[in-house]
Amino acid sequence: MSLADQIFINMCKDILENGTSTEGEKVRPKWEDGTSAYTIKKFGVVNRYDLSKEFPLITLRKTALKSATDEMLWIWQKKSNNVHDLHSHIWDSWADENGSIGKAYGYQMSVKHHYKEGDMDQVDRVIYDLKNNPFSRRIMTNIYVHQDLSEMHLYPCAYSMTFNVTQKPGDDKLTLNAILNQRSQDVLAANNWNVVQYSVLVHMLAQVCDMKVGELVHVIADAHIYDRHVPIVKELIERPTYEAPKFWLNPDIHDFYQFTRNDVKVENYVTGPQIENIPIAI
Repeated sequence: MSLADQIFINMCKDILENGTSTEGEKVRPKWEDGTSAYTIKKFGVVNRYDLSKEFPLITLRKTALKSATDEMLWIWQKKSNNVHDLHSHIWDSWADENGSIGKAYGYQMSVKHHYKEGDMDQVDRVIYDLKNNPFSRRIMTNIYVHQDLSEMHLYPCAYSMTFNVTQKPGDDKLTLNAILNQRSQDVLAANNWNVVQYSVLVHMLAQVCDMKVGELVHVIADAHIYDRHVPIVKELIERPTYEAPKFWLNPDIHDFYQFTRNDVKVENYVTGPQIENIPIAI
């Protein structure tokens, strides 16, 4: 069993056994048939993934590595808020007739801010500091911008990354660690997807900054399982598990803006069957 599988199974069991229900409460999300989408939730879930030991793809079912990477690059590299720049249709439900999701996600990453070193957007600032001031405690991004919330078609779920660099005794390279902060997460649909995305990001940034990968800490304020997902999750976490796959990142890329979804792959990725047509609350 991979560590990612164990973390996922333990988290789901904890939510199902010890979580609280929102049934009967005033909730925003709806199912396609218009009924309220209730959840079983846990507050303040924290999961730690040591990327130096394992790439955290669960094996209970397949997580599409290239598609997850593509969406991450859409936000962090293309800094786009238009679904036409994506290879998948994940965001179509929140897009307008032109494909825009408003001033959300990639839009916020594209905004330049003034620093004493010059004008930079948040991504370029992270890369600049990792290369020039790696032990700073101020290397972070935040796309939950209150002044623009009214112009976002969806408030950011994963909204902040904090990077922290350590020097391990005896290592010739620095180690890059990160904390992903998420206000809300649909555990079945998005948990491993987000973990994989930001694990790839840490690998990419570590490579372009000549560092080693360390830990990804995932902090979820509201980790929930939707009512219609409960039987699916119960079946999923009883499945057989397999060893973690081996992750490959194209070693020839040393500029973050040159990475594509084809520069990542995994070997020996054995999984259970995919779950088709998971209902998504909007």
